[in-house]
Amino acid sequence: MAKRGGFPGGMPGNMNNLMKQAQRMQRQMEENQKELETKEFTAKAGGGAVEVTVTGKKEVTKVKLSEEAVDPDDIETLEDLVMAAANEALRMADAASADAMSKMTGGLSMGGGFPF
Repeated sequence: MAKRGGFPGGMPGNMNNLMKQAQRMQRQMEENQKELETKEFTAKAGGGAVEVTVTGKKEVTKVKLSEEAVDPDDIETLEDLVMAAANEALRMADAASADAMSKMTGGLSMGGGFPF
């Protein structure tokens, strides 16, 4: 008679293989995340007048402004350029993260809007 709540004779080989694959994928995802966190993404705005660098952890590490970008009479433009460069650098970090996830899952979709 089968044990309650389990499979007769233990876990089937197929289920065991699935568990091993899931554990391997989890380890790879953790390694990829650590690697991504060390990368930097730089974006420019205003023809290179403003440059922002972020990490894969989405932390701003550098803001570089050219002299011509700094006009005391037009602070709004400078603010817009910094915001545009920062947002683009963050999009680059997100795209790299999504690309790494896609490589891990082979583009597999399990429905429900989840990309895995």
